[in-house]
Amino acid sequence: MDKLQATINYINEKTGNFKPDIALVLGSGLGGFTKDLNGITLPYNDIPNFRASTVKGHKGALFFTTLFNKKIVVMQGRLHFYEGYELTDITYPIKVFKKLGAKTLILTNAAGSLREDFKPSDLMLIKDHINFTGKNPLIGKNDDTLGERFPDMSNIYTEALRDQIKEYAKNEGVDLKEGVYVMTTGPSYETPSEVKMFGKLGGDAVGMSTVPEAIVSNYLGMNTIGISLITNYASGISKNKLSHDEVVEVGHITAQKFTKLINTIINNL
Repeated sequence: MDKLQATINYINEKTGNFKPDIALVLGSGLGGFTKDLNGITLPYNDIPNFRASTVKGHKGALFFTTLFNKKIVVMQGRLHFYEGYELTDITYPIKVFKKLGAKTLILTNAAGSLREDFKPSDLMLIKDHINFTGKNPLIGKNDDTLGERFPDMSNIYTEALRDQIKEYAKNEGVDLKEGVYVMTTGPSYETPSEVKMFGKLGGDAVGMSTVPEAIVSNYLGMNTIGISLITNYASGISKNKLSHDEVVEVGHITAQKFTKLINTIINNL
């Protein structure tokens, strides 16, 4: 709690006690969402108790802005387990957002398709996830002021919001898939055999993020939305060699469609 308070005190000092309604985490290749917005930028390196983002395409800053009369804090690049960080480091910003006042968390990511009919450039609304890391960010002593020891996980990605978002997307002409997201630790991509297994387990897309933040968001009692940008077919489905450059490039190509969906969600929340 002392760490959290130190972080919040710094942010409040720099932003004039900005109280966000919504927190948005931008995944790989999706950082362009904020390029036409005005706001306050705080690099992670300057924020007490924040870790630095080391992944190409991740700016590594908090961005505070107002959009559609709603106050938003945007995480321009997340942290990943494969960078060598603990899950408590990765999910620390989510606790900060909750303490700042955010009630809704929108998590985005770049993901590989486990299905032939979910093609690159598609957007997928996450309805559930499979945590294939063997790790949980809630392990350790519980802070009862933040959440209960054994939180229920049957509705992590808030069903009522998912229903609304599907309706928004339909009205705006945005083709929005829905499916189950599988998280692996990375940084290596999955093998063809792993991809086949994930599909049999019920997965629709696979990536290396989002699940720890979603677990903690649910634990904190926040409404949680998850959106995957399908950037490639997973190994075995695709005959091409996978690369992070491809992930970033597809993010740039589909920026307009992604921005339209996020704007629609924020405007209607």
